[in-house]
Amino acid sequence: MAAAVPLLCALLLAAAAALENGVARTPPMGWLHWERFLCGTDCTAQPRRCVSEQLFTEMADVMAAEGWREAGYQYLCIDDCWAAPTRDERGRLRADPRRFPGGIRRLADYVHARGLKLGIYSDVGNKTCAGFPGSYGHYELDAQTFASWGVDLLKFDGCNSGSLELLAEGYRRMSLALNKTGRPIVYSCEWPFYLRPMQQPNYTEIKQYCNHWRNFFDVYDSWNSIKSILEWTALHQDSLVKIAGPGGWNDPDMLVIGNFGLSWDQAVTQMAMWAIMAAPLFMSNDLRRISPEAKWLLQNKEVIAINQDPLGRQGYRITKDKNFELWERPLSGRAYAVAVLYQQEIGGPQNFSFSLAFLGNGLACNPACSVRQILPSSRDWGVHNWVSSLSVEVNPTGTVLLRVAAL
Repeated sequence: MAAAVPLLCALLLAAAAALENGVARTPPMGWLHWERFLCGTDCTAQPRRCVSEQLFTEMADVMAAEGWREAGYQYLCIDDCWAAPTRDERGRLRADPRRFPGGIRRLADYVHARGLKLGIYSDVGNKTCAGFPGSYGHYELDAQTFASWGVDLLKFDGCNSGSLELLAEGYRRMSLALNKTGRPIVYSCEWPFYLRPMQQPNYTEIKQYCNHWRNFFDVYDSWNSIKSILEWTALHQDSLVKIAGPGGWNDPDMLVIGNFGLSWDQAVTQMAMWAIMAAPLFMSNDLRRISPEAKWLLQNKEVIAINQDPLGRQGYRITKDKNFELWERPLSGRAYAVAVLYQQEIGGPQNFSFSLAFLGNGLACNPACSVRQILPSSRDWGVHNWVSSLSVEVNPTGTVLLRVAAL
């Protein structure tokens, strides 16, 4: 508990001013192609798996028809490998004409007509990570191009930047260029991830330019990947938690729920912990063929309400006891989201007991509170007082997510 006190104090301090573009007041939600579809460009051999206009129009149709939009997933985002190998005769980026025959403007119109928003990808360097044209030397032109196409989000990668100075300059210049267009465009950065091997990121500055930012390696469709993201976040939470808030968020990367690598309990853990971390929720899966169970989890209204809580505080780990971790996130209305994560990968379910006085620096259940379990299933646990203890049964690699509301 003592370890959480300085963190709680830091949460009471005024956060750095966020990028003033009026967007991402809560963590953005949507769909992003990269983890599931990578850089597939052979539409002849793999027409349903290549990065193409068809992929995004089909995904837009599903998002509009099957409740994803209503659940809050509004951004349909293109990652790397959408562009033609060269710019046009006027120096502008252009979509690959074979895979995107109507261009990005037509795709944006299609997406907007379904009540969704379109995201696109570029890079601070002269080439993207996959070798397509980057934005170096063209920041203002590319920002104008994206705005003219009707783009609503830009994921800006950091490959091939040349130096830390050019990396920082590029991220700043693209931010200013996007704002100058007059179009509200969410600005998703990878700036701190590329800085960290050489120097500690200045998150105060990053938040002044970016709406959310990646800190760690790409997520993979595996439990080891999810586990490493959570552990890295907990180890660095003193610098991460205090900077997050409306307009600027730490981004632990995509939700891989509905793919191949996670068990059900591990999928529950990713959804619960991304909600606790106030993370942007960008799915990377195939919504055209997703299981009813994965759809239920990803569209769970109570979990999404925690993620989208207007107070905008990021959660943090309170304690680690052998293979159990206890996390909390302050919510609006004197409530807290609480997660009990069980990291062990052998054996069966185990119980973890903790006092409610442990939560919220002693304030979460003072003098009494209602407790509701949200994941892995929803049920009320009734009213408790501040000296009560809870015993939570958790499956290996699973998480129990609770909502504790003071009375």
